[in-house]
Amino acid sequence: MSASYHHKRSQLETYFDRTAAEGWARLTSDAPVSRIRATVRAGREGMRAALLDRLPGDLTGRRVLDAGCGFGPLSVELAKRGARVLGVDLSPTTVEAARSRLPAALADQVEFQAGDLLDPAHGRFDLVVAMDSLIHYRPRDAAHALATFAARTERSILFTVAPRTVLLTAMLAAGTVFPRRDRSPNIQPVTPRALSGAMEGLAPLEGWGLTPGARIKSGFYFSQAMEVSRA
Repeated sequence: MSASYHHKRSQLETYFDRTAAEGWARLTSDAPVSRIRATVRAGREGMRAALLDRLPGDLTGRRVLDAGCGFGPLSVELAKRGARVLGVDLSPTTVEAARSRLPAALADQVEFQAGDLLDPAHGRFDLVVAMDSLIHYRPRDAAHALATFAARTERSILFTVAPRTVLLTAMLAAGTVFPRRDRSPNIQPVTPRALSGAMEGLAPLEGWGLTPGARIKSGFYFSQAMEVSRA
């Protein structure tokens, strides 16, 4: 992976593990939050549902990587469908909280680890889900991350991007006027065409196709589901 990928990964680890750990803990719970964060909470819930809608209702026996698992809500839903889930996140603080929130009935199906999403030591998977964990990377770095996943994935990779639109560009600019506690790390809006172009020539992605999915807009949350799957 490029130097820009490693630099951004370091920034994200600092942000989610230290700068905004408490804020994200509240955002992903039932605790009261600001109006801005409430729109983000609703948007993330909508996107989580959209990604789950693209997956089979029965995932029994399938091994799934929740790449960028955060506090673990998607890992829990995948496990409820019978999957064996590995949730990985850069933030040790977040991973520890995810473990504490995991229902006891699912403890044998879900494992949480702090570390690099792309670490080959995680092994092989039937499916990979990466919700809002690639939105901070440039198309080239995101494509290389997808290629790394594909080399160890049997079926498909579901992920999200920040769609490059006039509205989102304006929203990102407007976001700089809000208090730092209400800002997320720098997002890199992309188009499916740019991402597809960055994927060309990457050997692990030969024979895989890119398909746009649902787009969710909720206040300051704007995200689009994507899927890379074997043709």
